[in-house]
Amino acid sequence: MAQVITAHKETRTSKRLSEELSRLVPGGVNSPFRTFDEVGGHTIFFRKALGSRIYDVDGNEYVDYLGAWGPAVLGYAHPDIVMACQRVLKDGLVFGAPCELELEFARAITNAIPTLEQVRFVNSGTEAVMSAVRLARGVTGRDKVIMFEGGYHGHSDATLASSKHASSKGVPAGTSNDTILVEYNNLEALASELAVSGEQVACVLVEPVAGSMNVVVPDRTFLAGMRELCTKYGALLIFDEVLTGFRVHLAGAQGHFNVSPDLTCFGKALAGGMPVGAYGGSAAIMSELQPIGKVYQAGTFSGNPVTMAGGIETIRLLSNPAVFETLNERSAQFIGGLKNIATKNGYPVQFPNLNAMFGICFSADPVRNYSDSLKIDSAAYAKFFHYLLREGIYLPPSSVDAACISAVHTTEEIEFTLSVCASAFEKIW
Repeated sequence: MAQVITAHKETRTSKRLSEELSRLVPGGVNSPFRTFDEVGGHTIFFRKALGSRIYDVDGNEYVDYLGAWGPAVLGYAHPDIVMACQRVLKDGLVFGAPCELELEFARAITNAIPTLEQVRFVNSGTEAVMSAVRLARGVTGRDKVIMFEGGYHGHSDATLASSKHASSKGVPAGTSNDTILVEYNNLEALASELAVSGEQVACVLVEPVAGSMNVVVPDRTFLAGMRELCTKYGALLIFDEVLTGFRVHLAGAQGHFNVSPDLTCFGKALAGGMPVGAYGGSAAIMSELQPIGKVYQAGTFSGNPVTMAGGIETIRLLSNPAVFETLNERSAQFIGGLKNIATKNGYPVQFPNLNAMFGICFSADPVRNYSDSLKIDSAAYAKFFHYLLREGIYLPPSSVDAACISAVHTTEEIEFTLSVCASAFEKIW
């Protein structure tokens, strides 16, 4: 097999930039996810990302499995998406007023997701979830929100209050008091909580596939049972598909598992790399938003023409069945290869996955919930991460965050990655 990555140089420029940026930006990063605190070492600074490859400031090339934390399902800088954005860029970045592209994008999304009769665009997944929770409270007249331990729904007060793995000072106690935490994949615990607090619960908010305690695929009856319980107690079911939307299925995890939420939140993969978020549901629920209802949400850059153009082209490309067929084939090749290596050698590592999402989980047993995720061997992952980094493969710098494969990864790149992984496992054990 031909080598697909050139030999690596040192990363001195990245190290210098990390030190310089730390003097001007807290921690040297503009998002905590980018830090190398868990795996050690300095962050890598990149100058270019094309297809399945990213290139750092020291001239090193990497096969990428971070996918910019999700948007690069079609690869980085897909030429059709870039051209679509460039065509409208010359006419203005933002109007602060409606444009025709909003209508076209709304049609594309509502056609792709059967549970969406109406949608509203925002600028990030955090905004989408924050707005959906407020809408659920406005519609039901209730305050409490049920979430699941280990889930991540952005950095708004209403959702961060629930996130044990990303706890924060500065979140008012009142916000936390309206949050109820339940164990993921534990339908009985959810039923018990709703039996006690059901009349006060505005919504149940869930990642249909959890992506921040490695990758946790729901048990067979978990999502369907959740749907039944929400209907019984009059709570809205909100799917946070910021990670799963347009990655595991054209219609998201709800399309894959055939479970219909009341509201759905999107981000990341919705517009092929443009900053975007969206949330939507039935016309009856969405009509509670201002200006026709009484629930407020706004955004100057929401629905801007450049982002809309990128999103329209992204949905058009993803609507081709061959894209998800390729994603499934590449995922099967990669995960199947990893499992063969681990099984043959008896390595205590799991490879949870659903289509484009996957994890490399250093645990002897499968992870089903947050408590299980605490047993992940983060030190072993750190060694693995840096071995792969030196060999030209880039993974999430965290043992608990989902990685992803793209539709443009080649079979040769995957075979190369498998060979490097095999060597890395040998070094660890």
